[in-house]
Amino acid sequence: MDILIAILGIIVLLGLPYVLSKDRKNINLKAVAIMLALQFALTWFMFNTTIGQSILNTISAGFNRLLDFATVGVEFVFGGIATDAPFVFFFNVSLVIIFFSTLLSILTYLKILPLVIRLLGGALSTVTGLPKVESFNAVNSIFFGQSEALLTIKSQFFRLSRDRLYTVCASAMGSVSASTSGSYMQLLPPQYVLGAMVLNAFSALIIASILMPVKLPKEEDIIEINKTEQADSFFEAMSEGAIDGLKIAGIVAGMLIAFIATMEMVNFIISGVTRLAGYETTLQEIFGFILYPLVFLSGVPANEAIQAGGIMGTKIVLNEFVAMLSFQPMIPDLSEKTVAIVSTFLISFANFSSIGIIAGSVKAMDPEKGRMVSGFGFKLLFGATLASFLSATIVGLFI
Repeated sequence: MDILIAILGIIVLLGLPYVLSKDRKNINLKAVAIMLALQFALTWFMFNTTIGQSILNTISAGFNRLLDFATVGVEFVFGGIATDAPFVFFFNVSLVIIFFSTLLSILTYLKILPLVIRLLGGALSTVTGLPKVESFNAVNSIFFGQSEALLTIKSQFFRLSRDRLYTVCASAMGSVSASTSGSYMQLLPPQYVLGAMVLNAFSALIIASILMPVKLPKEEDIIEINKTEQADSFFEAMSEGAIDGLKIAGIVAGMLIAFIATMEMVNFIISGVTRLAGYETTLQEIFGFILYPLVFLSGVPANEAIQAGGIMGTKIVLNEFVAMLSFQPMIPDLSEKTVAIVSTFLISFANFSSIGIIAGSVKAMDPEKGRMVSGFGFKLLFGATLASFLSATIVGLFI
């Protein structure tokens, strides 16, 4: 029964964008089928084979070692600050971003990361038949944040129609930055974080390919990647990575203070109003009821769907960190399937604030394209949210 519900969920998740598709006749069904098959094969391999689980465990152990290195740096700077709390988000999670950002900057300077992205992007385009720019950007978005990923293809903007621009932005919103992945792994089971980072690249392309199909002549399928400013030395790369990481850590901390405080205030107001009617509820519970149908179809057991939907709704309206902090205390009391589905869903930038981030980033590079992004902002969030549900449902099938 669980398998049948999940299959029905996948049909619904693909059917919704099909019904709303701009051009159903030009949907690249072959590419969609290939990417779905790859998702099923990769998910089965990662979670249901000994080799796949060993690879995930090895990568997770590697990330844990990197986290240990990051902790040494944090403790050196802040080790003298006494606190009774066993876990302090700013010290244990937020500041870890600095080290991971530095590491990414070093790998970029050494030209290791650009080579990996080019090879994987080229392979994806060859296998699926999707345009090269979209394929490259889908892989690029796994490693870099929304703004950084879009900056890399800045020189390609003049080639991108409205439909192609949608697909590019969908990949940026449907992914997460590798610099924050270490922080996610301290809040969620690492294997689901790693799995989601891979699966979401495909899911974003699948949903975008159905919602906004692109038919591109072969002679126009050209890619010239923009060469962003390169550090002049290894140590300059380290410094720039650390500074960028510090900015991200500060932004994350600031947003959490604002969003969590606002959510607490809204919950206070909602509780006061509903208490007068004889029923007390919260914003999370309201989200749970709204998203219940999709959450249930994703494979979450009916008795846990309201809780799961509340976390998912929190992520969409606020951001993934706020949702993760709310979800973490619940993990021991939930089934493994629910933990897997919700954890996978949370690993993306699909939330309202991302509309402004992406539109602002594109507008800074190309004002005309920026206006286009603003025009389809809500459709972008809709597609990215469906993509998150698609990845989560596929993972749930194999747990």
